[in-house]
Amino acid sequence: MTSAADTQGSRGIPTATTASARLTGRLPAVRSRWTSVRSAVRSALAAAEPVPGRRGLQVCLGLLWLLDAALQYQPFMFGPGIVTSGIEPAAAGNPAAIVASVTWASHVMLRHIAAYNAMFASIQLLLAIGFFFRRTVKLALAASIVWALSVWWFGESLGGILTGTSPLAGLPGAVVLYALIAIVLWPPRSGTHEPTSAAAAGTIGNSSANFLWLALWGCFAHYLLLPANRAPDAITHIFSAADGQPRWVAATMTLFAQAAEHQGTQISVVLAVACAVVALGVFSRRARRPVLVIAAGLGLLFWIAEGFGAIFTGQGTDPNTGPLLILLAASYWPTDKTALIPRVNHRVCFRRQRRSLASTS
Repeated sequence: MTSAADTQGSRGIPTATTASARLTGRLPAVRSRWTSVRSAVRSALAAAEPVPGRRGLQVCLGLLWLLDAALQYQPFMFGPGIVTSGIEPAAAGNPAAIVASVTWASHVMLRHIAAYNAMFASIQLLLAIGFFFRRTVKLALAASIVWALSVWWFGESLGGILTGTSPLAGLPGAVVLYALIAIVLWPPRSGTHEPTSAAAAGTIGNSSANFLWLALWGCFAHYLLLPANRAPDAITHIFSAADGQPRWVAATMTLFAQAAEHQGTQISVVLAVACAVVALGVFSRRARRPVLVIAAGLGLLFWIAEGFGAIFTGQGTDPNTGPLLILLAASYWPTDKTALIPRVNHRVCFRRQRRSLASTS
């Protein structure tokens, strides 16, 4: 006696068993196509972005410029206080040429401070927008370098490098770090062979990027050992500058100030040694990652000492050097070369081989 399934099969009507068999037979082909398409997409992405992470770092730099623009649009910035309590005091103790130029710029801005501040904030906003699009990123990088260097001179009086300011107090000035990161992240003219980091793959090359890193962190080590910066109460004095800060920021800074009380000399020496290790460690492949972690930690410490750039007081113009040092360390982070090679699903390949052997047998 024939069953209904046999009758349907003899009449050419597909049964559930035959449909399942056909579907199972097509699965290897579908998986094979999916694997090939995925590999092709990854290869295309690797070719379009030869240095994984560099585009993300450029966007992060744009976000910091966006934060600067937002801070520049604060009500306080449209009054004379930005000049009288920020720009002019920064020029004190500098050579006469810098003091004269900053004084001239201050007088010009005070005549129409609201209009000038609106222009400054809008420029920074345009810079930020330029970083968010691939077509305009080079223009944004170039414009940010020019703008940063001009603000470094007229707005920050060269960030205290001529007056012996401590790195804990914002040396060498946040805005010059914007220019440094833009130079490091400038895309090369042609693809880089086996890039080791976003900084090494830049247009200045690996050696120049490493020497820029050496100069920056070596400068930190030098300035930390200056007599005024390694005085017993020097670090306590820096952490005690918490006027106008929210309670949690003031409490954090006070905690560090109390911990460093009368121990400024020892702490400065330890920090100087750490900065020297960071400066030299970038030249070692094995030590690079631990060194960059230390650099990011020092950047965070500097940021706390800077009162988080006073961004919570309504009077801060930028986040100061801390976040920029962390972003710079990320630019030197070694690239995983295996990320450039499309991954293969070995389980799928093994199943395909096993099924092909079964079918032949």
